[in-house]
Amino acid sequence: MSGATIEDTKQILGQLVAFSTISHDSNLAMVDYLASFFGQLGARVFLQHNEDGEKANLFATLGPEKDGGIVLSGHSDVVPVEGQNWSSDPFKMVERDGRLYGRGTCDMKGFLACCLATARGAAELNLIRPLHFAFTYDEEVGCFGAQALMNELARRGIKPSAALIGEPTMMRVIEGHKGCYEYTTNFVGLEGHGSQPDLGVNAIQYAARFIAHLMELGQRLKDRAMAGSRFDPPWATIQIGRIFGGAGRNIIAGNCSVEWELRPVQPSDAALVKKSLDTFINQQLLPEMKAVSPSANIETIVVGEVEGLQVVAQSEARDIVYEITGANGADVVAFGTEAGLFQEAGISAIICGPGSIEQAHKPNEFVEIDQLKSCLKMLARLQAKLV
Repeated sequence: MSGATIEDTKQILGQLVAFSTISHDSNLAMVDYLASFFGQLGARVFLQHNEDGEKANLFATLGPEKDGGIVLSGHSDVVPVEGQNWSSDPFKMVERDGRLYGRGTCDMKGFLACCLATARGAAELNLIRPLHFAFTYDEEVGCFGAQALMNELARRGIKPSAALIGEPTMMRVIEGHKGCYEYTTNFVGLEGHGSQPDLGVNAIQYAARFIAHLMELGQRLKDRAMAGSRFDPPWATIQIGRIFGGAGRNIIAGNCSVEWELRPVQPSDAALVKKSLDTFINQQLLPEMKAVSPSANIETIVVGEVEGLQVVAQSEARDIVYEITGANGADVVAFGTEAGLFQEAGISAIICGPGSIEQAHKPNEFVEIDQLKSCLKMLARLQAKLV
């Protein structure tokens, strides 16, 4: 049995980058490639499609059919490239100065490529513990694939005991992160001529007041930072991502939508924000709007509420990664991952992967080849533990 090589990994990564798995598009071409790859290794594979059948999770297993396996997990989707100034085709990997450029090389197809290269060797071994591979859809837009996968694992009675999520951490061990709650709040007002604003309900103006209240809550959250918090920043945060509405400068805006997120440190942060918004909307904004137009409305749609990864005293996943990386300490991060979903499902979870989050989502995204080599070493040591 030969170990995974960096050349093999680079070849696989180039193939993965060529699949344009932007979240608003299908990932099925890449999933078919993955299913064929693992099928040729003799792995047990199942696919789980989303409701419209345009996307799918892949779950593959090498080794015995028993509980207590280890999961290597990553997402298949990438963020859009529109409006970004790339110096080369984002879906054609380019090697330059010790780096591999392309959309997803860092976040997080580099880790997936390392997993596939490692799987080739693992398939030749007599594993005494299952080695699972979980590759999901729609992580970038709400972790919908991972949420569905946790339910499917429970339905099938598959019970891994530890999961390694390979998000880009520069191979640092990450044992905790904040939650990620994403929302769209829609305002329905009453259109009219701009010369008579009192006869209409300007959805944009009420959205502006809503945003101002969100910003006030953001300041209040700073005062709730826990003593000794390891997060940066140490408090829960609120961020407005996008606002759009209206039909023209001389028309009272009849509609407006605000896309925003909350990243709570603790569940009580989310509870405070939700209660305050509910009071503000139902006691102030809506009564004013409906006094002019009874059909006026405000509705908040939950895009996704993904819990954070909680730091725990005992962690099998952390102990395993300490052993296979030689690390003697773990950090926490502010960005979210699918790790909290594994933890919620009763699976010990940890994060460690190649590349820097600072490169994720940017034009000319890259992963350093040395980072991939470090990841391959980590996975080779993990593989050795399963024999």
